[in-house]
Amino acid sequence: MQKESKTFLRNLLTQCGPSGFEEDTQTCWSKRTARYADRVERDVHGNAIAALNPEAERRVIITGHCDEIGFIITHISDEGFLHIASIGGIDDGVLPGTQVKILTKKGHIDGIIGKKPIHLMEPEDRKKTTKVKELWVDIGAKDRKDALKLVGLGNAIAFAPNYLELKNGVFSSKGCDDKVGSFVVSEVIRILSKKPKLDVGVWSVSTVQEEVGLRGARTSAFGINPEIAIAVDVGFASDTPGIDKRVVGEVALGKGPILHAGPNINRVLGKLLETTARKKKIKYQFSSEPGATGTDANVLQITRQGTAAALVSIPNRYMHTMVETCSFSDLENSARLIAETILAITPRMSFIPK
Repeated sequence: MQKESKTFLRNLLTQCGPSGFEEDTQTCWSKRTARYADRVERDVHGNAIAALNPEAERRVIITGHCDEIGFIITHISDEGFLHIASIGGIDDGVLPGTQVKILTKKGHIDGIIGKKPIHLMEPEDRKKTTKVKELWVDIGAKDRKDALKLVGLGNAIAFAPNYLELKNGVFSSKGCDDKVGSFVVSEVIRILSKKPKLDVGVWSVSTVQEEVGLRGARTSAFGINPEIAIAVDVGFASDTPGIDKRVVGEVALGKGPILHAGPNINRVLGKLLETTARKKKIKYQFSSEPGATGTDANVLQITRQGTAAALVSIPNRYMHTMVETCSFSDLENSARLIAETILAITPRMSFIPK
């Protein structure tokens, strides 16, 4: 991965932005993407939208959601501990002992997620997962009054930035789901901006609030009114112990993006992605989707009169934890595949399945 792209990826991953609180992440994305797009704007929902060749009659939208799972403060105890509720789906079992950032108007406040020590728990309770409502965030406050000097009800909380490069082109970070997708759709704009001519208009959107209902993709697609749509999200890697390959297929880090077939995938666009990958010698993997996917592709497909929709997934280990793990090469191949597929779309190409 080129140096500028890797720096952008790291900057994006270290932003804190649970669903509904994505402003810092979108500022980071917009600043970088504006270098390559014809224009970048933000909508009332919080989506960041970059356009390339916006006057073209045929419109393609590519989306990757920038929001991450997190928490919101629901109560502050007399002792100064912060009680929380989850934003998005979170595995309660991995939370105790986690470092977090509380997002406030004056900046980020450090905290840790605490629970009763195992030594003080009854034997039967040790076998149970402690629910989020039974956990708390400790910021070191003396009491409620002291805590309220820094934080308040409604403040969002994110996992603390923890970007880490591992061996063989693998990296780990909180928020890979789906800041890596947001990264890829920016990369596509960078790649296409260097091409001499585009036959279509490309609208790259860093969407918001995917983790709480695919909300940003729904509103941005309605406004842009595209004919063709590609969502970029993470998919389950099955190259770790205990994963049932009968459910998610054979998917490994470093072996390319995951392409899909199923009701949520337009047959013509899905085939074009595969054909392009083979033609350009881009590694890819495959997974079946028997119904609507839990990604932006779901709502992109049925916006307005409907779009030709597809999904490109980036293999991800340990999804919805603070140590999600992906491969640099899978991100690069995802961006290249989407860019080459867009370049293969002609003004008269039909996406009506026949």
